Amino acid sequence: MESRKFNLLLVIVVALALAVPALAQDSTGNTRSSRVVKGQKQKISGVIIKRDADSFILRDQTGVDTTVMITSATKAVERKSNPFRGAKNYGLTQLVRGLEVEVEGISDGSRLTADRIKFRDEDFRVARSIETRVTPVEGRVGDAEGRLTQAEQNAQRLSGQLEELAAVANTAKGGARAAQETADAAIAGVNSTNQRISSIDEYEPAKTTSVNFKVNSAVLSPEAKIALDEIAGAAKTQKAFVIEVMGFASADGDADKNRALSQKRADAVVRYLAENHMIPLRRIVTPFGYGAANPVADNSSKEGREQNRRVEVRILVSKGLTTPTTVTRPSSTSE
Repeated sequence: MESRKFNLLLVIVVALALAVPALAQDSTGNTRSSRVVKGQKQKISGVIIKRDADSFILRDQTGVDTTVMITSATKAVERKSNPFRGAKNYGLTQLVRGLEVEVEGISDGSRLTADRIKFRDEDFRVARSIETRVTPVEGRVGDAEGRLTQAEQNAQRLSGQLEELAAVANTAKGGARAAQETADAAIAGVNSTNQRISSIDEYEPAKTTSVNFKVNSAVLSPEAKIALDEIAGAAKTQKAFVIEVMGFASADGDADKNRALSQKRADAVVRYLAENHMIPLRRIVTPFGYGAANPVADNSSKEGREQNRRVEVRILVSKGLTTPTTVTRPSSTSE
């Protein structure tokens, strides 16, 4: 009994979809047609709402109708879900009203000439059952006095409610799509946030400068102070920055003396930034003197040794806090 009720309900629902061509109209009362591009191969899906000898009308989920032309080259095949067996072939006469299909073909600008039409076997069985029940009712004109049976009167009353029911169904579908898009956007936002959090302690240089010193000296020259003024100004325009200070020396003298001298040079830079530009010490990475390590020039020449007596200052900014948020939505797939 429950099975018979379910089948009857299924028949009524599909019959409703077939009997409401008015829902495919726009606000001016004109039937809406799908936007097909001339000469291009397209793929559309929907339900057959009207069938003629060499064509049929296909209505998609948004209520847009498309005229599909059938030729001798058109093939009707099973839209199978099992990849391990071959698809069934169908006759074109099995393209009945109420059948949900997927059409591939070439557009001439207003119609689509079908190359291949796919549908599921279970959808065909349901559509065929509906066709055998709906068609006789549509063709009835009543008895001699124009009266219909009770069942046929019920069918007519149901038809009077089709527009409202189909409108509700279309609204529900639109709401479901909107909800899915919102969920996709939320997931993409969470993924983007996670990426930013994971890179919050990763830094990249925003500005770099180098100041030089005289032999055995840790005193800042006027030129060095000008360079530090510039980098301090640049730091104040950044968010989530730190300043890295590294002192160096030339290869003159012994290693211990050079390490101590390079540390004094780094400390001199930190003191200048803190006292003259109020750069918080928490923003300055622990300064370090590397001695004669990491030379930038050849210590065998005077010019090279002058370049190696230096302090390198770099502004570093956090990738996680400064990289613009980019949200990539998950791609939707269809069968």
